[in-house]
Amino acid sequence: MGLVKWVWLTIGWIAVGIGGIAVIIPGLPTTVFLVFAAWCFSRSSPRFERWLLDLPGVGPMISDFRAGRGMPKRAKISTLAMITVAVTVSAIVVDHSILRLLIIAAGIVGLYWVGIRVPTRE
Repeated sequence: MGLVKWVWLTIGWIAVGIGGIAVIIPGLPTTVFLVFAAWCFSRSSPRFERWLLDLPGVGPMISDFRAGRGMPKRAKISTLAMITVAVTVSAIVVDHSILRLLIIAAGIVGLYWVGIRVPTRE
C-alpha cells in the first residue's frame, strides 16, 4: 500500500473514532464523520468502506448521502439544532477570543453545509 493510501486510511480511522465519540457526546454529529470516513476509505481500503456501508443505521445514511438523496427532514432539523447548541455552549465556555471565533466560524460552516448544501427528503 502506498503512502497516500496509508494517509487516507489513517484519516478515515480518525474520522471513525470521532464519529464513535460523537455517539456519546450530545451535539457532535456522528453521521458527518462516518460519511467522511467512508470517503477516505474509498480512496484507501474498499474492505473498510464496505464495513461502514454495511453498518446498520449508519450504512443506509451514507449510501443515501452518496446517492444525493440527502437527509430526512427530522434528522436535518435535529442536526442543525445540535450544532447550534454545541457551538453556543462551546463559545460560552471557551475563554480565549480567537478560539471562540474559530468555534463560531466552524459552526457557521457546519450550519451552512447541512442546512443548504445537503438535500432534504421527507
